[in-house]
Amino acid sequence: MSEALVAAVRAALAKVQDPLSGRDLMAAGLVQGLTARDGLVQFALEVPRERARELEPLRQAAEAAASGVAGVLSATCVLTAHRPQGVVGDRPQGVVGDRPQGVVGDRPQGVAPAPAPKPAPHAHGHSHAAPKGQGEMLLPDVKFIVAVASGKGGVGKSTTAVNLAVALAAQGLKVGLLDADIYGPSLPQMLGAREKPRTEGQKLIPLQRWGLQAMSIGFLVEADTAMIWRGPMVMGALEQMMGQVTWGKLDIMVVDMPPGTGDAQLTMSQRVPLAGAVIVSTPQDVALIDAKRGVKMFEKVNVPVLGIIENMSFFCCPKCGERTEIFGHGGARAEAAKLGVEFLGELPLKLAIRELADAGTPIVAARPDTEEAGHYRAIAARLWEKLNGTATRAGPRIVID
Repeated sequence: MSEALVAAVRAALAKVQDPLSGRDLMAAGLVQGLTARDGLVQFALEVPRERARELEPLRQAAEAAASGVAGVLSATCVLTAHRPQGVVGDRPQGVVGDRPQGVVGDRPQGVAPAPAPKPAPHAHGHSHAAPKGQGEMLLPDVKFIVAVASGKGGVGKSTTAVNLAVALAAQGLKVGLLDADIYGPSLPQMLGAREKPRTEGQKLIPLQRWGLQAMSIGFLVEADTAMIWRGPMVMGALEQMMGQVTWGKLDIMVVDMPPGTGDAQLTMSQRVPLAGAVIVSTPQDVALIDAKRGVKMFEKVNVPVLGIIENMSFFCCPKCGERTEIFGHGGARAEAAKLGVEFLGELPLKLAIRELADAGTPIVAARPDTEEAGHYRAIAARLWEKLNGTATRAGPRIVID
């Protein structure tokens, strides 16, 4: 972290007056989590929750002040009504060294986000207006947003998401790929992309790989950085990767979700009009139990489940071609039938898929004529058919008993 740049930004923020206390932002102790890396500056203003919306001009003034500092390429400020326990100043107690770098957004639900454009009609006629009290929906220029999710980790969800996105792009579609896994981002490795995104004004430009646009927190931090962030910061980071990135007009965005049913899933359900979710599971019973939880979670937040994919459905020996059902077989198909959702297909456990993913060359791009790539292309084609046949509906509303 550039200490000189941080000091210069602090000096600029000391010239911005807090209307509540009459003091400057630094003297009032409102600035939290100030970081600077490679010209990218992020920080939060801690304000009373009930006054967050009226203090939006203050957020804008603080962001403008930071942006005007020499050496700052982009500055991002968010409002927060929550200071994590144990945080003193800009760094949590007990954390050695710099606070994790990258996108910062320590904002719980209900706190006003960065200014969003007025509601724009969705490509299919419905509005991007969010449920009351949640702000405007993000990504208004994306026709379809699909979450690729799993109930547990280790089932090959990210590999599936990347190859489906590449397969959709190969159909001639404009495709975005968003890595929503803040704690364990996979896209930099799987796409073979390690460079930092460039900026355009106050926004980041997504990286271009394999015919699609991609964004991940992994593009903004060092590969071995541990993201020691609480839930509100994860939610804020996701909102920034959706709202402060120049995605442009897209036919479809594939979102690689983190495993489980937590903050990231709720944020996506609240802040973008998800067209649907795809659940990835292995055939074994433990994975299917968690996959069922994933289906129920999306149903709870009124997001349609487009189908279930059985990954690692069988293993093919690379030498003799013998098929072995290591994790069992057919479990996801049977579970899909029980849940009343479509079974989208089986994906094999093959060495080439893993090797090419690790090398940053998805098999659909590197070996498009193989049987394995054909499986991904068939599922991607079916998804596109389903999306274009989906009835018009409004964005989802959270309902929690």
